[in-house]
Amino acid sequence: MIKPTERMAFNFLRSYFDVLNELLTDEDRLNFLLSIINKQFLNEDPKDLNFTVNLCYQSQRHAIEASVKGWIRATKPNLSETPPTNPPTNPPTNPKEEEEEEKEEEKEKEVYYNEKSFLLDWEKCRTHFMKQPTNIKKLDFHEKGYFSDALKNYTDREVKDAMVCLFKQEVKNISSMFLRPKHFLESIDKYVSASSANDYKLYGSIKKTSSGGL
Repeated sequence: MIKPTERMAFNFLRSYFDVLNELLTDEDRLNFLLSIINKQFLNEDPKDLNFTVNLCYQSQRHAIEASVKGWIRATKPNLSETPPTNPPTNPPTNPKEEEEEEKEEEKEKEVYYNEKSFLLDWEKCRTHFMKQPTNIKKLDFHEKGYFSDALKNYTDREVKDAMVCLFKQEVKNISSMFLRPKHFLESIDKYVSASSANDYKLYGSIKKTSSGGL
């Protein structure tokens, strides 16, 4: 089935490829790719993504939406109503806007996982695992330093997995560890290792109580 779009192509950034290769299953990779493709060609936001794929998409969302907005500014299409041309034709271009869009994409290539993306992931983890949304606007001075070091040593996928590992720990008896990301960032080596080993009992385990008689 031909879906209604006039867009002929979009730039597939290196950052998309890097994130894609960090996903573990073909199903997750396919859903990640389809999310990008449907947004770029149809301006459709992804729905029903699992937690991991959604984190990956959100880390690239700014670059994806910047590309879509740039094309809409240049062509003023109606992605939901305009039937495909037959044969398809290339939309008119605006050299100045194309140049600005390319600069934006180059910037995203250089730093595609940044403080904003990280804090969005932190908010999603708190909401998902602790049912306690947060709204941290920026990292403090010490957190910024730890975050910079983390990106030098680990991929964004490793940072995300380590963050999930923190929030999946069975025992959460120190609330400050889950309030701001300072503890996580300064101890990220521990959580990366624990994530690789699927170790969610760094601080002990929840004792299971038996029911019934003796």
